Amino acid sequence: MDDRTKRAFKDRLYEQFARIGKAIASARRLELLDVLAQGERTVEVLAEETAMAVANASQHLQVLRRARLVETRRAGTYVYYRLADERVFGLWQALRELGEARLAEIDRITEDFLQERDLLEPVLMTELLDRLRDGTVIVLDVRPAQEYRAGHIAGARSIPLDELEARLQEIPVEAQVIAYCRGPYCIFADKAVRLLGERGYHAQRFTLGFPDWKAAGLPIEVQTQA
Repeated sequence: MDDRTKRAFKDRLYEQFARIGKAIASARRLELLDVLAQGERTVEVLAEETAMAVANASQHLQVLRRARLVETRRAGTYVYYRLADERVFGLWQALRELGEARLAEIDRITEDFLQERDLLEPVLMTELLDRLRDGTVIVLDVRPAQEYRAGHIAGARSIPLDELEARLQEIPVEAQVIAYCRGPYCIFADKAVRLLGERGYHAQRFTLGFPDWKAAGLPIEVQTQA
């Protein structure tokens, strides 16, 4: 391979990798990937979840699709989007962890908006796994029910946050409870732990979320019933 051919090879190769970089160079598209890590969604649902107009969400999804980061399936008049494979979540997870390690602004933002989080007794992944294995805890999945059905931590109970207060009788007041939701920036679990604490429960918050648990190869369950 002569120098000119080598240069052409490198230019074309790195341009393809840059397609992925360009596709994720948007806060909105990163948020879409984060939501899709919970399971497939229609563009209408994604727009609602991310506070975007449907047309705007659709444009961002097309960028992700052209970079082969998301795929679609059609059901009747609806088109459902999903992550192309587990490596797409791995990309977002790696970017998230790099940002947390290198950008002090991320710490400041989370401290500003989640000031009381450290008071909620955070539980790390290894501790949650140990307590699930020895049966000393009730694990609550407080995400929407459709996300629980798409996949959840094995043994977890589904009580969506907006149903929690009405369903407290399902949780023994003497139980040790750990709540989890979508990931480290999701506040469903924070709200659940505060509510449970106000009602006399000992509740803690899992520091990550279901996609991180799944990516670590830990036990999960899928509920196929719609």
